[in-house]
Amino acid sequence: MPETPGQAVAAIALLPCWRGRVDPVPLPGGITNRNFLVDDGGERFVVRLGADIPVHGILRFNELAASRAAFAAGISPEVVFATGGALVLRFIEGVTLTPALVRDERILPMAVDLLRRCHERVGRHLRGPALMFWVFQILRGYALELHEHGSARRLLMPDLLARAERLEQVVGPIDVVFGHNDLLAANFIDDGARLWLIDWDYAGFNSPLFDLGGLVSNNQLSKSQTGFVLDRYFGTVDAALRRRLAAMICASLLREAVWSMVSEIHSTIAFDYVAYTDDYLARFELAWDDFEAM
Repeated sequence: MPETPGQAVAAIALLPCWRGRVDPVPLPGGITNRNFLVDDGGERFVVRLGADIPVHGILRFNELAASRAAFAAGISPEVVFATGGALVLRFIEGVTLTPALVRDERILPMAVDLLRRCHERVGRHLRGPALMFWVFQILRGYALELHEHGSARRLLMPDLLARAERLEQVVGPIDVVFGHNDLLAANFIDDGARLWLIDWDYAGFNSPLFDLGGLVSNNQLSKSQTGFVLDRYFGTVDAALRRRLAAMICASLLREAVWSMVSEIHSTIAFDYVAYTDDYLARFELAWDDFEAM
């Protein structure tokens, strides 16, 4: 993979999918990949650059297959080219969501409905092998990684893993759907008429509760909004299901925190992972208190 921004721009410009000369422009954001906007004869595209990241379970064959399936399901933009760590997608003109926008009374129902369509349709279009995303297995693997590299954060893991085990027991047996598994606000685009879901790095089979928990936790939904999400997705909801979702909300926050701990060790992207870790740990503790009180 190109190491510097200049090398990345040069490599993208040489991709054989362009009709003419292009001048890639870096896009802001992105804490796993590097993203660029390309105008090619009046058509616009997004280019995502990224190699496999085994420590995070990111395998580009899986991202590509999920991206193609999500386009076929009407969830995500079209993949127009892919090769060796470069993924070229059609640009969606619209607003990238923020947590505040996700919480908007117009947007939130659309987001829940989009997730249901994702869970019902994307797997039907998937070709070839696919990954399983099980948050509790991921947490156990991250703990081993932190220990192996001598991270100071490793000292937190015995307590966090004990609590994760309790959460896993509460979640219990699951229905399996094909999930997005990374529901940060920035992975939704509002084009004014509908929402799109982008960035399938962590896609894989999972419980629908993890995506719902991620929608709640990453976008800091209120208790009433959390209840709305469950009711809209499932229709009929009992106390046991609400407690299972509360467990997944905790697991989502904990996974994001421990993901960031591992990124503190490995990532070369200019991002304040330490502050990100601390923020998500604090949010996990608040969610844990709510879970314990149920």
